Amino acid sequence: MLIHSTCVPLPIENVDTDQIIPARFLKATSKAGFGQNLFRDWRYLADGQTPNPDFVLNNPTYGGQILVAGKNFGCGSSREHAAWSIADYGFKVVVSSFFADIFKDNALNNGLLPLKVEEAFLQQLLGRIFEQPQTVVTVDLESQTLRVEGSDWKTHFDINPYKKLCLLNGYDDIDYLRSKQADIEAFERKQYRYFLASA
Repeated sequence: MLIHSTCVPLPIENVDTDQIIPARFLKATSKAGFGQNLFRDWRYLADGQTPNPDFVLNNPTYGGQILVAGKNFGCGSSREHAAWSIADYGFKVVVSSFFADIFKDNALNNGLLPLKVEEAFLQQLLGRIFEQPQTVVTVDLESQTLRVEGSDWKTHFDINPYKKLCLLNGYDDIDYLRSKQADIEAFERKQYRYFLASA
């Protein structure tokens, strides 16, 4: 997983899952289409139809596959739809200085990388994006690094080794088990032979 992209800045702290995807849009069970309602109540004015010109997703100055958010992103309820909506919108990475644990797990289970950085680095990055919207950031999952192109800014991030393996291979938990099918079958045969020998 190598992401080389401009960023969308969202310098708001304590963004909860009801702000990410309001509860009234949780009726569907398919992951498809949730992106159209990402941050719905912030993206539109009170009539629900007119785009809010002050919200960053409606600002053509910013775009890309990386969302750079404030501290404590994804707090609130445990709805997995929050990760679905961010991924369906087109984001591959969310950068913050702190993620709610359940959101972090939901993101990783849905191919979305929640990338935690130090607060000071986060503020520097947000400042850079606002000053230079065409700033390109490279996220290298293999080396677990985030680098700001055109500068010497670089940071390392941690990730669970199993989740890293799944992201690198596009696996969910079932896909991972399927990837081990040959090993599982070999183990089963070995156990069966041992059972026959000891019977």
